[in-house]
Amino acid sequence: MKASRVISVLRRHLTVYTKLYLSSIALNFAEPVLYLAAFGIGLGAFVQQIDGMPYLNFIAPGIIASSATFGAVYECTYGTYVRMFFQKTFDAILATPVSLYELVAAELIWGALKSAFYGSIIMLVLALFGLLPSALILFAVPVLFLSGLLFASLAMIVAAIVPGIESFNYFYTLFMTPLFLFSGIFFPLTGLPPFVENIALLSPLHHLVTACRALAYGQTGGVFTDVLWITAALVLVIPWPFRLLRKKLIK
Repeated sequence: MKASRVISVLRRHLTVYTKLYLSSIALNFAEPVLYLAAFGIGLGAFVQQIDGMPYLNFIAPGIIASSATFGAVYECTYGTYVRMFFQKTFDAILATPVSLYELVAAELIWGALKSAFYGSIIMLVLALFGLLPSALILFAVPVLFLSGLLFASLAMIVAAIVPGIESFNYFYTLFMTPLFLFSGIFFPLTGLPPFVENIALLSPLHHLVTACRALAYGQTGGVFTDVLWITAALVLVIPWPFRLLRKKLIK
């Protein structure tokens, strides 16, 4: 695998993205801001504080984590699938010296870069509103990239096994929505029944949320554990997009 070829694919993706980035950023920016307004301002009027912080401040780091996560997932489900089957971009790239492994690596890195990019945009906006008190939140950016690789890998696994593009609805409804709701973004997991809490603690999004929340308040004690969990999950998951896409594309 040659890094120069991976970079060439990334450059191709960036060239295409620069033609559409304004609408893409607007859409990815609007949804988390709406969640922040609806839950933070609306529900925050009834929930004054959680864990000693205002409710709006409590959910702000979680909004960063979820925005970054969905940035990677959208890119490596619908984006990858469209490039693979509808636009035939994969066929065109594989007709060049770029190998399948180099192409898959570029897709994963591109998803992780978009994850860190979208998370950073939301982070900047929330910091301007004074919702991220500590400058340590900047260290969340590499964590967003790392988790972006994990979620990009999961998304590409799904892209490799679904029978059609409409089947992504099952992935989002049965996997991503429960992660979004039960990862500690809007309420602490300690309020859940013990059995549900133990399952929720396995959520990779939960570990990203807790890492972002700790860094937002200048607390570094548990961040290493969360990063280690995300890294371990990534090591287990990342080989599968290469194997499954090879099986799907090379017949």
